Amino acid sequence: MSLTKPLAVVTGASSGIGLEFARRFADHGWDLVVCAEERALARAADDLRRRGADVHPVRADLAAYDGVEQLAQAVAATRRPVAAAVLNAGTGLGGAFLDVDLADTARVVDLNVSSTLHLAHRLLPGMVDAGAGRLLIVSSVAAEVPGPYQAAYHASKAFLLSFAEALRDELRGTGVTVTVLLPGATATDFFRRAGLENTRLGRQPDKDSPALVAAQGIRAMARGRGRVLAGSARSRAEGLAARLLPHAVTLRAARALARPLEPLPGERPAAGYPPGREPAEEPPSRR
Repeated sequence: MSLTKPLAVVTGASSGIGLEFARRFADHGWDLVVCAEERALARAADDLRRRGADVHPVRADLAAYDGVEQLAQAVAATRRPVAAAVLNAGTGLGGAFLDVDLADTARVVDLNVSSTLHLAHRLLPGMVDAGAGRLLIVSSVAAEVPGPYQAAYHASKAFLLSFAEALRDELRGTGVTVTVLLPGATATDFFRRAGLENTRLGRQPDKDSPALVAAQGIRAMARGRGRVLAGSARSRAEGLAARLLPHAVTLRAARALARPLEPLPGERPAAGYPPGREPAEEPPSRR
């Protein structure tokens, strides 16, 4: 890898917001260590190389301790200081808490929370020693509101918001800044993976562009800003309302958005199907 360009680390970089972050780094003359679990990471790395970046792709499952260590070792092997890191890897899970598999719920916590803490602890000492660096943690406007039918996801994003703001305060005077990004509903594969396609949230037609969210995040990180709402003007207004309105109001809205709807023709019922509107046949048992 080049020794003349700054190095950025981006997780969840195979698609969506993470890939758009990586593209913006590449377009601005940065080299990259990118990580994701999916095979699509190789295709993303090729795209980034065509933009002029030297790219080291690391295919690893960051929900596992060893996966984070694999990425940290790959970063260390470059023997280069990390000038910026975007901790974006995450997942969601729709459905009533008691209806979804415990292992799936635990994975939300492992990937969204544990991997972020773990990787931040591996990357930040080098930044602090260098007296410079930018860390961005991708949370969500979901951090501001308890989330019925997405309980673990909302809680994980609230953790990231609190963690990032506390970390930012601890690192004052070190030359290292911490930015927490709070996007709204964004047009990525998140809703399919989380099982939220059959909800009002999943069916929203006007989701934000991941390119817009990443561009706003890059600018905020470059300026060393703290908490940043991202997305369209409407999404940012909704994020501000989520922060300021009482939970009694915002919780009802979150429930209405994430509660499963009646399935469309040919669709299987989602977990947490509204009481009193269950399908005639029992869904197959979960593992």
